[in-house]
Parts: sequence; structure tokens; C-alpha cells
Amino acid sequence: MARELILKKCKSCGAMVKVLKDCNCDECGIICCGEQMSKVVPNSVDAAIEKHIPEYTVEGEKILVKVNHVMEEDHYIEWISMVSDKKECTVYLKPGETAETKFHYIPGSTIYAYCNKHGLWKKDVE
Repeated sequence: MARELILKKCKSCGAMVKVLKDCNCDECGIICCGEQMSKVVPNSVDAAIEKHIPEYTVEGEKILVKVNHVMEEDHYIEWISMVSDKKECTVYLKPGETAETKFHYIPGSTIYAYCNKHGLWKKDVE
């Protein structure tokens, strides 16, 4: 089973951090703009699921990951990641590019895609 990708985002400025090991205390956390950063929860934004959930096809020892999403200047997939229990790979994208990439096929991993307007989306790899 893949480890969880933990991201936290500032509600004020939009800064985002990847958390390697999260805190379990009630009264502390990562602070930005004077407030605690919020955990980014995958697949939790009210948006078109079919345009955000990453899809994949297995091609031998690789997987081709695609996100059926626009790649416009103001609305696009910023990055796609694959996370397993031991490995994490990320491909950063820009407007005008195609929202797709290839990763080494690791059954049990999880694929994440981040939309600049609709947040984090994920799909488990079988």
C-alpha cells in the first residue's frame, strides 16, 4: 500500500508545503500568514470528477497517466505524482502542455494530480 501524500495549504496566500511527517499535537501545526495551514484532502472539491481524477493504462513496466483536463493559462493541472511505500515521482506541467506522463508501474501505488483551481485528486494503481 502506498504511503499518503500529505499537503498543507495556506488559506490566505495559497502557499503549499509537502509534509514528510505530520504532527499529532492538538495545539500546533505549520503556520503561514499567522494561521495554521489546512490539510489538502484529495477528491474533496465540488468539481467535475471526470476532468480531474487521473487515469492510467499499464504499458509493460510503465504506466501512462492522463488527466482529461484543460491546460489553459488560468486553469490547468500543475503536477502529477506517483507515490508508493518507498518512492515518489513528480512531473510538473505548464499551461499549453498535455496533462500526461509515464511512470514506472508499481502496483499498490497512488497517482495524484493537482489542479490550480480545484485542488488535489487521486487514484490508486492496481
